[in-house]
Amino acid sequence: MNTRVLTGITTSGTPHLGNYAGAIRPAVQASTQPGVDAFFFMADYHALIKCDDPVRVARSRLEIAATWLAVGLDHERVTFYRQSDIPEIPELTWMLNCVTAKGLMNRAHAYKAAVDQNEAKGVEPDDGVTMGLFSYPVLMAADIVMFNANKVPVGRDQIQHLEMARDIAQRFNHLYGRDYFTLPEVVIEEEVATLPGLDGRKMSKSYNNTIPLFEGGASALRASVMRIVTDSRQPGEPKDAENSHLYTIYRAFATPQQSAAFRKQLEEGMGWGDAKQALYDHLENLLAPMREKYFDLMANPGRIEDILQAGAAKARKLSTPFMQELRQAVGLRNLQVASAAQGAPAKKEKGKGARFVSFRDEDGGFRFRLLAADGEELLLSQRFADPKEAGALMRRLQSEPADAVLQADGQGYAAVIDGVAVAAAPAGAQAEALERARAALASMAQE
Repeated sequence: MNTRVLTGITTSGTPHLGNYAGAIRPAVQASTQPGVDAFFFMADYHALIKCDDPVRVARSRLEIAATWLAVGLDHERVTFYRQSDIPEIPELTWMLNCVTAKGLMNRAHAYKAAVDQNEAKGVEPDDGVTMGLFSYPVLMAADIVMFNANKVPVGRDQIQHLEMARDIAQRFNHLYGRDYFTLPEVVIEEEVATLPGLDGRKMSKSYNNTIPLFEGGASALRASVMRIVTDSRQPGEPKDAENSHLYTIYRAFATPQQSAAFRKQLEEGMGWGDAKQALYDHLENLLAPMREKYFDLMANPGRIEDILQAGAAKARKLSTPFMQELRQAVGLRNLQVASAAQGAPAKKEKGKGARFVSFRDEDGGFRFRLLAADGEELLLSQRFADPKEAGALMRRLQSEPADAVLQADGQGYAAVIDGVAVAAAPAGAQAEALERARAALASMAQE
């Protein structure tokens, strides 16, 4: 069984070398491992919390998408999408907001930090605090549980948000009497490279000490490398490689053999100027092919848009039916289903039983659902171009032995006709749902 791993990328800046070493490269490598169902999304709603410059947000979305594709993210293998292209995410966020205690949000690190800063300034505790900042963890929870991610790689500063996502998901599951959401596991990458910036502090946009990944080309890369702070040891004097920022950065992008050779040169007295040139040459050799792909993508934003739209369509094949299930769970049901669940008048007695409901989906295809007497969705069909074909299959399902038609599989169960799965269990269906579905078909066959 595949493990679903979800990674979000906030679109509020231009990727730099530290982002690549610490997050982008290991995530792309992990997505190629067997048994991994990888989801990568650009968290552009999250970007609005920190950035009110629409030009910067739009530019960052383009740069980040181009970066991930240029460094080797296989958009055919993974699910790569923009958060804002999945309308079910903000809808789920509202549902989760309605079950999340304000006290839980009061304890969020980002909110507490903002309050502490305001109190230190002697202003109102909530001065400048938006609802976006305050409820950020709920949106993050929706990102994760919308696709029932098993594992979420995060930095240590995000552990609390994952714990909150688990709390919120558990609360929803408890209130509505079923495990709709998988509880995500936190994955901390202990060996992730943290690169020093130009001044020796952690490479960060906040410190303005970054080395560009692609932007500015080779000249910008070289200019940044040449500005890296070194000590005063002269050419010919042995260098302390272990405490050298140059060596730390070089080692993050080199094989053990290459690192050992560079270290030996430093310890034998290589001048800092020559060492910086060696680091630049090594980085340029690595980044130049990816940079060429990056600028090609940046020049053709339509290609990126097509990839993201395809990724959104792939993601929505999961989010759309799941949201229909969640709507039903909280009572936002079709009125006929709600009436059946509450008990219809005597003349409607027949409507209380299990039944098929046919409908036309957003892409114009014809589909049907099998609903239990209480309105629970037990099957969702594939899409059919011809409504008569869908109708004929509903009649076949109703007339053939339920035990033979409904078959368990690794993801749940499916309805199989003539060797073809024509309908499947809804997302998140529990083991007992298979027996309910069989009982529902059996009851319909007796009518």
